[in-house]
Amino acid sequence: MAEQRLTHNLVFWIAVFTTVAIGVHLVLWGIEADYAQAPLIAAIVLGGLPLIWNLISSAMRREFGADMLAGVSIITSLMLGEYLAGAIVVLMLSGGETLESYAMGRASAVLAALAKRSPTIAHRRTGSNISDIPVSEVAVGDLVIVLPHETAPVDGIVREGHGTMDESYLTGEPYKVSKAPGAAVLSGAINGVDALTIEATKIAADSRYARIMTVMEDASQTRPRIRRLADSLGAWYTPLALVIAGLAWLISGDPVRFLAVLVVATPCPLLIAIPVALLGAISLAASRTIIIKDTSILEQIDRCKTLILDKTGTLTLGTPSVTNVEGPDVDRGLLYAAALERFSKHPLGPAIVEAAKGRADDLQVDSMSERPGEGLSGIVAGVEVKVTGRSKLVSSNHPDAALLPETRSGLECIVLIEGKYAATIHLHDQPRTEGEPFIRHLSANHRFTKVMIVSGDRESEVAYLAQQVGIDIVHAGCTPEEKVEIVRAETALAPTLFVGDGINDAPALMSATCGVAFGQTNEVTTEAAGAVILEPSLRRLDELFHISTRFRSIALQSAIGGMTLSMFGMGFAAFGVLTPVMGAVAQEVIDLVAILNSLRVAMRPGTLSDV
Repeated sequence: MAEQRLTHNLVFWIAVFTTVAIGVHLVLWGIEADYAQAPLIAAIVLGGLPLIWNLISSAMRREFGADMLAGVSIITSLMLGEYLAGAIVVLMLSGGETLESYAMGRASAVLAALAKRSPTIAHRRTGSNISDIPVSEVAVGDLVIVLPHETAPVDGIVREGHGTMDESYLTGEPYKVSKAPGAAVLSGAINGVDALTIEATKIAADSRYARIMTVMEDASQTRPRIRRLADSLGAWYTPLALVIAGLAWLISGDPVRFLAVLVVATPCPLLIAIPVALLGAISLAASRTIIIKDTSILEQIDRCKTLILDKTGTLTLGTPSVTNVEGPDVDRGLLYAAALERFSKHPLGPAIVEAAKGRADDLQVDSMSERPGEGLSGIVAGVEVKVTGRSKLVSSNHPDAALLPETRSGLECIVLIEGKYAATIHLHDQPRTEGEPFIRHLSANHRFTKVMIVSGDRESEVAYLAQQVGIDIVHAGCTPEEKVEIVRAETALAPTLFVGDGINDAPALMSATCGVAFGQTNEVTTEAAGAVILEPSLRRLDELFHISTRFRSIALQSAIGGMTLSMFGMGFAAFGVLTPVMGAVAQEVIDLVAILNSLRVAMRPGTLSDV
């Protein structure tokens, strides 16, 4: 069906008007009124002509879809005076398009969501004065204050203040990043609870967030065009029906047989049964907390051969957890660190407290200090405890620095008790429990030939995760622009599915054949995706695969089965057994069978996942 469609409201009212017109005609015909044909003519002219004009526009673009037969039938019925048959075809065409428009839902609003989230005002500091100015007026070198929980308006460097920022939307790093004088700040990063003063290093138009918007605009213009299922089937069915209709007219010399064949041939199993199957698939997906935003994903996802996964929040839970503790005093090191972290704002504190499993709750903390850049220190159970980093310990020439274990992937905290090295706490963004079995079953069960991770995270972190879940192809440290380049290169080789959850994933989601967003982390990502999994789980992603397969299987049954029955009807019409009106009624019976079969899509089978 043509991509450029009439508006949903217009097609809906054409369907309503035609239904009323047919009803009025039947009443007038029952009382043998002379003007009984008038409502049908009005329906064909007022309702059919806009539909036909839309089909002509498509034909001029060399787009010949499954609904082309309906347009020819409407014109022929008007020329031959078979008004009831023509009105029924108008109702078929407008009704099917209304159903599909409803199934497709609202159009993607990615750029609008980006613009909504982008800061418009910056707090510029000049001497002791602070003034609010448009972000576009910020110049390189200006001092800008980022208040708590605000979004950084431009790229810059911290000049005053200490705190943390959430850059996960931009870089893929799952951890809040500590900020102190000299630290780099990315536009689009969300500030924590402390105000920061930054010096702008780029104007807004050149900053990271603006570059993501530019890449998004480019991706939206070059998004792969999907040929719809109904049009794929109609590409061969439409010429066949026209040939049979033409031969019936040529051999019999009766143009009414031409119309009768076309009316029977009108591909309503394509125009109605497939949208009904789409609605069923959308309903089934919604019951599994999967929102379908672009129905083409249901037609295409089970054809994808390359799966491209973001790391943070997709293959992982997106939060750090303690994976190992080593050192000369492991038990006390973890418990004493957890006791201090209970009172800390440190981003890794909750993970360390969780690892202690409540055993540190009864330890008395007599004092606690958390000076910016100096780590965490205090008195726990009467002894001095310090939680710091490797670089701080080494740079201070601490005598126990040589005892530290080798640097590994992930993050780490060094614990000192009474000034002596006690333990190293290692933390990672842990993979989802279903990650390894999910990756393992993709090749055999869903015909994926390539699986890769494309992440903005550090190489050591991505490599650690890849080893955990069994993925061999890894691209780490990628910017949004680099992600798009990788996705486009892979899409040129085979259909791709990209799965991600951050703003930095949005352009890649739009560039892939299919895009799936994990969770509702932000509006931009969910708008860019064809489907959104509200309960982030790889098992839910597997269910989406199965829903797509179920939809395509039942939709093809309805479409091909309906067209097969229509071809039998075309044979009877070609030999004069069926009149145009009889053909229209026969087509409605075929439609009913096809639609009833399509309704099975919404019925949940015993299981929707094989993970």
